[in-house]
Amino acid sequence: MGQFLTLALLLLGSTTLAGSVKIVKEKEEYLVESLGNYKKKLEPGLNFVTPFIDKVVYHDTIKEKVLDIPPQSCITRDNVSITVDAVVYWRIMDMYKAFYKVENLRDAMVNLVLTQIRSEMGQLELDQTFTARTEINEILLRELDIATDPWGVKVTRVELRDIMPSKAVQDSMELQMAAERQKRANILTSEGHRDSAINSAQGNAQAKLLEAEAAKKAAILNAEAEQQSIVLKAEAERQEQILKAQATAEAMRIVIEKLKDNPNAHEALQFLLAQNYLEMGKEIGNSESSKVMFMDPRSMISTIEGVQSVIAQNPNGKAIQQPYNPVKLDLERLERDR
Repeated sequence: MGQFLTLALLLLGSTTLAGSVKIVKEKEEYLVESLGNYKKKLEPGLNFVTPFIDKVVYHDTIKEKVLDIPPQSCITRDNVSITVDAVVYWRIMDMYKAFYKVENLRDAMVNLVLTQIRSEMGQLELDQTFTARTEINEILLRELDIATDPWGVKVTRVELRDIMPSKAVQDSMELQMAAERQKRANILTSEGHRDSAINSAQGNAQAKLLEAEAAKKAAILNAEAEQQSIVLKAEAERQEQILKAQATAEAMRIVIEKLKDNPNAHEALQFLLAQNYLEMGKEIGNSESSKVMFMDPRSMISTIEGVQSVIAQNPNGKAIQQPYNPVKLDLERLERDR
């Protein structure tokens, strides 16, 4: 009997000793109550508690945790139904508050996150929920961190994962996007046509300008060429007149020399003048224009006599005394030649 009692006492002592030793892992904390009242918090390592009096009522890790928020139906400001889910990263900063300030910390946080998401989505229109996701995450993080601070919890990050409108809204959005793309395509096409028309107009204007410049230069060159042609023609005519005048002067000089040497040469001169006079009338008669010319044979004689009186002048200005022999002309021949 004594041995049995001793064995029972040893067993009870070992059980008591084992129950009084608590080994806490790294990044974990234990809350201990003594007779129903909070006593202390056990830190990582070897800890001792009073058997049958102290009791570990709660323990949890202080590492960062992930809270998965299930899809939640929300209504936007423009009365569009959407489904939103999120993920929240958080950690316990004060184990005492996390246990004594709230009942069932995880459920409380899930309900709080859902409430905040509905509140924020109700303030935005549908298009804003897709474009302002970063701003929504920041607002949720700030609001949740403030709300969970009394629970000893630190919310480190909030991410909205999926924002899904209803099927009807999705169809409407697809139609809207198709119309928007068609609108952009039409705008780009019209801008392309406009740019093409502008380029064509500019090209035509430049072509006309170059053509006008070329025509102007051609006109200037033609005018200069014509001017040079006129100048050259006038110069040629002047040279021709000079040469004719020189030839006439030379011929007159030769005639005068011959008259000086041969007193009878004036008769030959009279014949030549008469012949030239008749040739002039013949050329006038053969011209294309219609004309009527009256020739008086007697005027020919007076003309020849006048020329004879001029030619009879010597170089000193004195007339050479020559016997006057009237030229006998065949009037019938003159009439036939006319």
